This record gives sequence, C-alpha cells and structure tokens, in this order.
Amino acid sequence: MAFDLILLTQEKYIAPSESDWYTKQVLHEDQLVLDALAAKGLKVDKKDWADLEFDWSTTKTILFRSTWDYFHRYDEFKTWLEQVKSKTQLINSADQILWNIDKHYLLELEQQGVSIIESLFIDKGTTKSLKELHEMQGWNDTVLKPTVSGAGRHTYRLHRGNYAEYEELFTRLIAQEDFILQPFQKNIVIHGEVSYVVIDGKFSHAVHKFAKVGDYRVQDDFGGSHFLYAPSKEEITFAEMCIKKCDPIPLYGRVDVIWDNENKLTLSELELIEPELWFRHKNEAAVQLAEAIVHRLF
Repeated sequence: MAFDLILLTQEKYIAPSESDWYTKQVLHEDQLVLDALAAKGLKVDKKDWADLEFDWSTTKTILFRSTWDYFHRYDEFKTWLEQVKSKTQLINSADQILWNIDKHYLLELEQQGVSIIESLFIDKGTTKSLKELHEMQGWNDTVLKPTVSGAGRHTYRLHRGNYAEYEELFTRLIAQEDFILQPFQKNIVIHGEVSYVVIDGKFSHAVHKFAKVGDYRVQDDFGGSHFLYAPSKEEITFAEMCIKKCDPIPLYGRVDVIWDNENKLTLSELELIEPELWFRHKNEAAVQLAEAIVHRLF
C-alpha cells in the first residue's frame, strides 16, 4: 500500500489558487485531521473523490471529510462509491453511506424508537399538487426538501399563501426525485438546532446553530451562526442513542437535533457521510478521531 489513509475532499479544496474565509476553514480542519493521523505514524494524503487518475487500491482506507459536491453529482458519486468499495476500506462504510444519503433512513430510526419530525415522503412522479398534499396531511406551514440533498438544496418553506407560487417548480422537481414534506418547526427560529459530534459511539462536542434574523436555515451558507455548546446529560444520551441505533456503530457521525413544536428533543438529521465537525472549535477532537481510526483499523 502506498498510503494508509486518503482524506477525501472535492476538487475546489485541492490547492485552491484563491481562498475565501469558508475555504480557509475547510482547509484548516482537513489539515487538523491529516496532522493528527500523521502523528499516529500513518502515511496520509488528501484527494478529490472524483480524481480519475488516482488508484484507490493503493490506500488501505479512505476517510470522507469535505466531499460537499456529492449531492449535486449524485449519480456519478453513487457509481464511484460502488466501484471504490471493492478496492479499499471506507470510513464510514459504503453500506452506511448509501443508507444515510437518502432521508428515508429516518423512518427506520423512528421504528427503533428515535423521535423524528413528522414526515410525508413523496415519491418521484406523484401527480398530487402541493395544495392536495397539504390538505391531505392537514398541514398549513411546512418545509419541502429532496430526500437526497445537502446545504439547503431545493429546500422551501411553504404555507397556504404561497402554494401556487411553487406548484410549477414542484411539478418539475418531483418528476426527477423523491421529496420529503414536514411541518415547520417553530422552535428552529427560537432555539436553533444543535449538532452533536459523536466519535466511536461517544459524545465529543456540540455546536449550537442559529439562523439569521428573518430566516429559518441554520447553515452558514445562508448567513447562519454557530457557537460551541455545552449540552445537558439528557441531550448527550439522546445523541449517543441515535448513533447506537446504527449497526455497526459508525466510526464518526453528527446528530442534528431540534426541540420540536411540542418542545421534545427530536432528531432532525443523522449525518454519517461527510458532516462538518467543527474541529476548529475543538482541535483535540481531530486527535480523538485519529485515535478511533487507529484503534479500529490499524
């Protein structure tokens, strides 16, 4: 093997000629992980997942980190994933990545006792209008998003007064992919969302995310802000429980949690593919990840 581990990113984060604040923080966090792994004696490098020239069989394992274009290139990514899984070991595994890519996984976690946001999954090709879907559910204020998505792609807040504005767009989108419709969670505006980083089944650190005034999307792509957060024991237990419902327990993951409209701790999303983990706020978590990798795989 030429390498013990390749850290996966996307092309724009491979030696960019210009770096804005966001790119700089991505490069910084990826480097923290690379340095922590190198300090453990591993031979590491960083590659674009879509690099056509790299031989993936020359590395023992690959670690998904900043591959944040995969949901824009889903078919290409899925084909690559199927090919590469026979050549090297993936962190997290290919099976868990494929499971976690599509938000239908939420239904499986709900069946295992995890509280999720009430959801209507809308199959590709449905002929029902947004108006009909809302009337069927008795919902007036909702969020619509694809079941395969990220960074707020095709995410829309809907209410009785704007269905008509989105009907034509929805008709085009639902012809191409599945969507999920959920009641709008008012607490997201008031209390934000908390992301809990869990490494090797154990809570590491948490970040509290807030949307900018007038918005509901907490991602920094939309002007959201975040702060290091000290969660309660109940919150940590809930986050670790969500991860432990996965079999096998993923080496790392991020549990995004809100307080729902009944003020109950509720899973928003489980991120096992390439979640932002905010190592810049807790550098030692990169070391914790490296230690977990060495313990499990080397």
